[in-house]
Amino acid sequence: MFLQECEEPMLRAMALIFTLSVLALPAQAQAQVFRCEKDGNTVFSDQPCGEDAQSVELRDNRIGGSFNQNLPAQEPPDPEEQAEESEQEEEAGTCRFINSTDLRRYLVREQVVRGMTRDNVRRAFGNPPETYTSPQEVWIYQTRYYGALYELTYVYFRNGCVERVEYRKP
Repeated sequence: MFLQECEEPMLRAMALIFTLSVLALPAQAQAQVFRCEKDGNTVFSDQPCGEDAQSVELRDNRIGGSFNQNLPAQEPPDPEEQAEESEQEEEAGTCRFINSTDLRRYLVREQVVRGMTRDNVRRAFGNPPETYTSPQEVWIYQTRYYGALYELTYVYFRNGCVERVEYRKP
């Protein structure tokens, strides 16, 4: 009996807290923005500012989400176009475009990937202790733990760009 008397007010309090928290959520309605030309200047307003007022679509700018959430859906690549692109890439060398965000991420992680330049490799791994230029340019890095040689990293270059990276045990 005592438990029933205690549980009932507690349940009421929890229901009240839940109801208040739902009501207190901020409204997610998107504000309307209009764009107009006045005296040769572009003006933005929350109300139509003239006869030529154009509604402006605002993207969701809240923190979170992913980098590609506002991009249109990608169409599947055409196999013929992919074959042509790979042939062109082979002719042009192994360099590929690495966007600045990915490049910074690789450098912070001290990671080397295909398509990086010599300068990028130096920034990620430092100056190579061992290099070979013939028959192909190779930089060899040593990884040591507690003074013992743990791993060798071979970075192969073609036309000044990383072609492949191999990790080997000594």
